[in-house]
Amino acid sequence: MRSQQILVSAAMASGVMAARPFLESPDTGIEMQLGALPDNELPNVTSIVGIPDFEWVAQRYLPATNYTYYRNGAAGEYSYRNNMEVYHRYRLRPRMMVDITNVPQTLGTTILGHNFSAPFFISPCARAGLGHPNGEVNLVKGAGTGDILYMPALFSNVPLEEIHANKADGQVLFQQLYLDSNITATQALLDRTKAAGAQAVVYTVDSAADGNRHRAARFGVGSADPDFSLITWEWYQQLTTMTDLPIILKGLQTVDDIKLAIENKVPAVILSNHGGRQLDDSPSSLEVALEIFREDPDLFNQIEILADGGVRYGTDAIKLLALGVKAVGLGRPFMFANIFGQEGIERAIAIMKHELTIDLGNLGVPALQALNPSYVNWNPVPWLM
Repeated sequence: MRSQQILVSAAMASGVMAARPFLESPDTGIEMQLGALPDNELPNVTSIVGIPDFEWVAQRYLPATNYTYYRNGAAGEYSYRNNMEVYHRYRLRPRMMVDITNVPQTLGTTILGHNFSAPFFISPCARAGLGHPNGEVNLVKGAGTGDILYMPALFSNVPLEEIHANKADGQVLFQQLYLDSNITATQALLDRTKAAGAQAVVYTVDSAADGNRHRAARFGVGSADPDFSLITWEWYQQLTTMTDLPIILKGLQTVDDIKLAIENKVPAVILSNHGGRQLDDSPSSLEVALEIFREDPDLFNQIEILADGGVRYGTDAIKLLALGVKAVGLGRPFMFANIFGQEGIERAIAIMKHELTIDLGNLGVPALQALNPSYVNWNPVPWLM
């Protein structure tokens, strides 16, 4: 009997300690269906059934340098992988016998007073032209058709004026910027952003130094912003005197900085570790959201908190939204979807909306607004740590 207990204990220990393989694109049958397709040929976009499918196709379709620019992470890419794996350490708590038939009508979300059709957005990602000749034009048009928020990156292949000129009637864009201590250049960039019609500035603050990107270095596709930059609260306050646009801070990663953002009257923040591209072992946005929730859940009511990083499924988004995050961003998935052009962007939006509605329904949430932390078990599964 004792020998059996020892064997069971040993088996459990080996299961806990064993390294789990990282699944860049989980096996959902796409290899069986599309594996024979030539590498330089795109399948029909209707064959894409999940967000990870876009990357599976992009890795085979894009030149290695282009794919690597989007895919790379910092150092050993542990934060990059953690950004995706962290969602699966927490199990959902589905409720039954609930009327969920109205869920599809409840996805509407307000961000800084602007209305959108769903609680997710296209995060800033540079060089969309590496995926498609039309670059960022596909993203702005796709976002307009899907009625979601798009935050164009400063380092785009299409000038920001052209991006904003392709907006649909009434479409809202927030413009991502890197802002340095050159007052003249910064003022000119803020003025261009306002003149183009952006409704907010997204100031990326998590890349004060260059990212330590080994994969990128092998292919010569390093950071678009390699300088050491002055980024301080005093500088933020000065920026607020240089434009009347609201300035969102993107890249906060601790509850301490959320509190400082509130003290400094920042209208909204985006939890992000730059897609795991800057500092390896930096926390995922879900871990930061959990830190905020555990220390003071009311902080989510004191400032609009958005988040991005590793979201690939409706259930990923649900876990962030359940904690109090107002909307979640996807970056790389839309870069990979862009290989199909505007149609790919629209397909990705439709997939995310569909997954959100059916996942909320199967979770027993009657409306998005009723989602709360009780729908998730926030004790991580031990063997997935």
